Amino acid sequence: MAINYYPPCPQPELTYGLPGHKDANLITVLLQDEVSGLQVFKDGKWIAVNPVPNTFIVNLGDQMQVISNDKYKSVLHRAVVNIDKERISILTFYCPSEDAMIGPAQELINEEEDSHAIYRNFTYAEYFEKFWDTAFATESCIDSFKASTA
Repeated sequence: MAINYYPPCPQPELTYGLPGHKDANLITVLLQDEVSGLQVFKDGKWIAVNPVPNTFIVNLGDQMQVISNDKYKSVLHRAVVNIDKERISILTFYCPSEDAMIGPAQELINEEEDSHAIYRNFTYAEYFEKFWDTAFATESCIDSFKASTA
């Protein structure tokens, strides 16, 4: 669980609350306060996700993208600060255990129908180490785990 506090910023264009990224985990559940700040990247632009009272936002992370063999995509998102108001968000991350073997669900792989595994199998610990090594330098490190096409 994480609680993020974003103070008001007189020059919000000079900083981000969190830069654009995709979550490393399976699912993230987010509770926002009434101040907008979450944005998702869609059709080449950042779009505000305006808070709706008494609701949760559910983000799919990289592990869901791998397990679904790209049927579901991890969500590129960021948090921006507000010029006048502080913002608070509360997040819960659903993650596999470190030794869990992650890979596309076998039911989604059918070599005869040209439904190949897009990702190789890996442990969550291996993925999580790579994720933190990138330190938000890239949106996602999921491409490092793609299956070899050779």
